[in-house]
This record gives sequence, C-alpha cells and structure tokens, in this order.
Amino acid sequence: MLSVTKSHLITPYGEQLVDLSAPADSIDELKARASQLSSLQISPRSASELEMLANGAFSPLDRFMGQNDYERVLSEMRLADGTLYPIPITLPVAAEHVLHLDTDIAIRNNEFELLAIMTIEEIYERDQSGFPNQVFSSQQNNPLLVDKIQGSMPQNISGRIQVLKSSRHYEFQELWLTPDQMRTKIACKPDHDVIAAQPIHITNPDLSDLNFQEIEEIDGIVLLQLAVGNPKLGDRHYFSWINNFQQLAAEYLEPDSYLLSILPLFPRYGDLREMIWQAIIQRNYGASHLVIGGKWLNHKDSIMRGMFMDQGDAYKQVIELSREIGMNILPSNGLASNQKQYLSSGKSTESNNVSLDVNSPVAERNYEKESPWNKFQIAVVEKLFEAEKSNYEKGVCIWFTGLSGSGKSTTTEILAWNLLEYDRKITVLDGDVVRTNLSKGLGFSKADRDINVRRIGFVASELVRLGGVVICAVVSPYRAARNDVRNMMGKDQFVEVYVNTPLEVCEKRDVKGFYAKARREEILGFTGIDDPYEPPIHPELVLDTVSKSPEKNAQLIIDYLMEQGFIQVGGSR
Repeated sequence: MLSVTKSHLITPYGEQLVDLSAPADSIDELKARASQLSSLQISPRSASELEMLANGAFSPLDRFMGQNDYERVLSEMRLADGTLYPIPITLPVAAEHVLHLDTDIAIRNNEFELLAIMTIEEIYERDQSGFPNQVFSSQQNNPLLVDKIQGSMPQNISGRIQVLKSSRHYEFQELWLTPDQMRTKIACKPDHDVIAAQPIHITNPDLSDLNFQEIEEIDGIVLLQLAVGNPKLGDRHYFSWINNFQQLAAEYLEPDSYLLSILPLFPRYGDLREMIWQAIIQRNYGASHLVIGGKWLNHKDSIMRGMFMDQGDAYKQVIELSREIGMNILPSNGLASNQKQYLSSGKSTESNNVSLDVNSPVAERNYEKESPWNKFQIAVVEKLFEAEKSNYEKGVCIWFTGLSGSGKSTTTEILAWNLLEYDRKITVLDGDVVRTNLSKGLGFSKADRDINVRRIGFVASELVRLGGVVICAVVSPYRAARNDVRNMMGKDQFVEVYVNTPLEVCEKRDVKGFYAKARREEILGFTGIDDPYEPPIHPELVLDTVSKSPEKNAQLIIDYLMEQGFIQVGGSR
C-alpha cells in the first residue's frame, strides 16, 4: 500500500491564485470604453486559455507570456524570473492586425462577445522553428499538430488583462468549476488528500493506463477532470461523453470518493512538458498528488508517433521536477515495475525503459478483485469501445485538394452517388459552385482564397457536427488554411484526399481553358503556373488519377471510410 501523509489544503503554485477579473464597480465603464476600441477576435483555443488565465488555473501566470518568458520557457522550461513553467501560453495575432504598443484593445471571442481589455505592452515575433523542436522534444515533428497549437500567425502580443466577462456554461453547470470553487469543495473534506488523475481528454479519453486499484489504496479523494477545450454549441459527441462519464461515476463509485469537474483545456501532447504542466494545473485546483500513466508517451495516433522523447527519461525528469513544483507523483499502469520503484523511491534504476501495454482491453487484465474503481474503469472503456464502433453515426468531412483539372470534381460525383448505398446523408460543396454563392465577390489573392477555404470549412464543420457526410472539392492551395479547416472538425472527422495529378496532365486536360489563359498571362496568380500549390504533408489518402480510373479512386475512399467505421455494409439502419 502506498504511504501518503495527510496534509492541509495545498497552496496554489506561486502561493496565490491569480484573478484577472476587473473590479465589479468598473465593469460598466470598461464595457463602454471597449466599444470605442479596436477589437481582436481570438480563436476558441485562445479563449479557453484566457479563461484559465483569468480564474487562476495557470497561476502564477497573470497574462499571456511576453517575449522574455516565452523564449526562456522554450529553451529552459522556466519563466524569466526562474519559476518552473514548461508550456508557452501565448496570444498569437495575424500579420494583418495593425497593433501599437501602449494601447488598449478589446478581446472578443468567435461570436464577437467582449471578453476582456488588454493593454498591449509587447509585440514580438513567434519562434516558428524553435517552438516544435523544443516543446515536442523531437526532430520528427507533426506539422498538423504544431499548426493546431501554434497557428499560422507570425507574432504574439502580451500585456495587462482586465477580464470583463466570466465564462458562462449552460450545460453541466455543476461540473464547470474554477480552481477557487474546487478548493472550496475540497476544504469541506479536510481529512483527505486529493489525488488528481491526469486529465482525461475528450480527444483521447482512454483510461486503460490508469491503475485505479492503486489509487483506491490511498486514503484520499480522486479528482477526475475532463478536459474538453472549448466545446461547440450543440456538440453531440461532447454532451454524450460527459453525460455518460457522469452517469457511470455515479453508478460505480462512492459519492465521497471522487470529485468530478470539466476543464476548458486543450491537450499539447508535449511528453515531459505536458506532465509537468498538468502537475502545476492540478496543484492550482487543490490536488497534492498526480497519478501519471503512459498514454501521453505512447499516443495511439500514428501521426503523433515519433514525437515523444524516451519514456524512461521523461518519467525520471517528471519526478525530479515535480519536487520543485511541490507535487507528489504516483505511478500507474503505464509504467514498468522498475520505473514505478524509481518514482516511489526517487532512486535511479539500471534501466530507463518503460514497457507500455495500453492497447490491451481492460476487461482482459488480471485483477485480483473487482473493486468499484475497477468496475468503473471497465465500464468507461466499454462505453468508449461502443462509441468507436458507432462512427457511422458521426459526421465526416472528405476534403479533396489538388490542382485545377486534377480530377477532384469527377471523383467527388462518383463518390457521392456510391455513398448513398450506405444510407448516409450527403452534402457536396464544390469550390466553383461555392464561389458563385457563398463566396461571391471574393477574388483570387492569397487572403481571399484563404477566406473562401475557411468559409467552406465552417459550413462543412456545422454539417459534420450534425452527423452528415460532407464532400468538399476545392483547390485549396495553401497548407495553413487547410489545416485550419481540419481543426474545425471533431477528432478523426476530417479526411484529406490529395488528388496528386502532375501539372502537365492537368494542363493537357484543361477542361475550363484556364491553363491556356494563364500561360498567355490573361489570368494572373493561377495556381500551379505563377502561384504555388502546397501539397499536404500527412493526407489521409493520396489519389493517382493517371493510372487509376475515377471509379477505382472512389472505391479507395469507400474502403477507407469503411475501415474507419463511418459507413458499414447494409447502411446504418
């Protein structure tokens, strides 16, 4: 049995929770002032991070990082004053925003709601190359993930923030708890330590590497936090996931054995840095212990494989750095026995290798007894397995990209008719058709092309959210805009299909006569001639339209969708 000494409620990291809320008696005045200021709309990810800055979850940070903090965090995992902090928390802005130092700006969300006023004290360039290499500890970085976290915006801003609108959540209100609210709940149970399980991300909610039997042996309360990022209005997957998790916890666990809450956090998948960051966040929420498993270091997504440093080294550094944070780290199923011994004793072992077996079903493990926590774990994994099997009820976006004349529209038409055999609701968004309606008036500059792609992506994401199959056939020449569209979709609900047809073949086909005009310079900025096409780096599928017919290519996509569970023989009925 693990020995854990009972203690009083742990202080926040930095000894005090940060609160960025403007004084109540100044709110009306500040709102009136904000109406006269320039506005900056921030992404859902940045809005979530603003929420966690404002309520103290990221304490001791009291703003988005300035340049000195940012650069030292990248290189040393420390703030400029030497405080250990592993993850850069920044506010990126696009190059087209004209910003000036020592001025105020109104911060707004996607719905243009006023969130805060920032006094701009710093504007600095982002380290586009150093960020992935240093944060992800690997030279084999995934550009899609880096772009999702870092974005394509070239600069950051920082300065004093006055938050005018606290985040309101109309669903699961009893679970959206700030650090201060969670600490109030914990203070009502003074005789128990609080042991946080590593946050369970909605994008990868597998509990198979958390050994709840070991947690059960500790005389404490388990803090289960469900990290959901910034859920979209009406997100059925998010709602059912939280609802199922809440019901299973109530069914299998003793009411006084756990605390459940929702965390507006996006994952970083940054191995060592992620674990240390989670330890800081959990301390701010009142936990004195953090249980870690191997999931972060053995991510099942093949795209992310190879991005993580050696598991043994990571765990060794976690235990050493956790002492500086003031958190106790407890090992779990994802660790080999020799590594557990190291974490428990703080002493090195002969081998740093960690043996992970997180893919085996929980139900097949050899438990000595079926405790409530074991039953809960099994029930959650079974529910997740059922959800994975029911992908055919989820929406999916099939995004064709390639040069004009590559064969996107032809393959799209065949695919759309074939998919009807599988009882799925199909919507086709063709780039040329969209330009005459949704994007009428846009030109062909890079900015206008990106706007067109993001508009199509937004419409597609709404249809995907409602469970539809959306087929988009768009040249979409720029990688960053395509990645933005990918990030609008749910996990694994975006299928990028690269129609890889050589330029000379597209020119020979030239169905619309555009290439001939571009060669005669009657059309300027034509993709493939005098404007670049950036091919995908990690597309789900690559089509060869020279040696394979459109029918065979359409069947390749059908086969892929069937493998992923989005369609099934006989339809979804």
